[in-house]
Amino acid sequence: MAFPPSDTVAPAAPDQAPAVAPTVVKIVVAGGFAVGKTTFIGSISDIEPLSTEAAMTEHSLGVDDAGGVSDRKTTTTVAMDFGRISLPGDLWLYLFGTPGQDRFLFMWDDLVRGAIGAVVLVDTDRLEQCFPAVDYFESRGIPFVVAVNCFDGVAKHHLEDVREALQVPAHVPFLYTDARSRAATKQALVGVVKLAMERARAEAVAVV
Repeated sequence: MAFPPSDTVAPAAPDQAPAVAPTVVKIVVAGGFAVGKTTFIGSISDIEPLSTEAAMTEHSLGVDDAGGVSDRKTTTTVAMDFGRISLPGDLWLYLFGTPGQDRFLFMWDDLVRGAIGAVVLVDTDRLEQCFPAVDYFESRGIPFVVAVNCFDGVAKHHLEDVREALQVPAHVPFLYTDARSRAATKQALVGVVKLAMERARAEAVAVV
């Protein structure tokens, strides 16, 4: 197929604005094993989520804490989950889900780098498994919200009781969520964005 000489190619229309690169914002979704991180990201991502799920085998016995849910959990995230949400105003939210097992904690620093904040998912039946995530973000000064995942749509405990059990300060937002629901996960992500914006404003005022 012959192509026209370069001097015959019509120039772009003068009123045609160049494409604008989207503004990218990164949010991390963390929590214990089988708390719903993969489901959370999959319920709201505009693209097919990237998931590094691997089958759980007998070799994980004594190594990974399945938290008593191995009867309904046959795979596990071994690297990360990734999803993306396109918002008005050329804003993209990149969602990174952390692996749940303690032996993958060394990856968190890379996954969290550049994030404006995080969602810590909590299963109140296995509350102790979310302590590492809460401690991680508190120690690094990263804004986060705590989202209590209501399995089967049932909230088993009051939010303030969960806050007290986790010993999380009053300035950290707590909310109920359902990892299967796009509307519920959206509410949690909006909470992270608002928290990050409040932090940025406070830091700007402090500088002035």
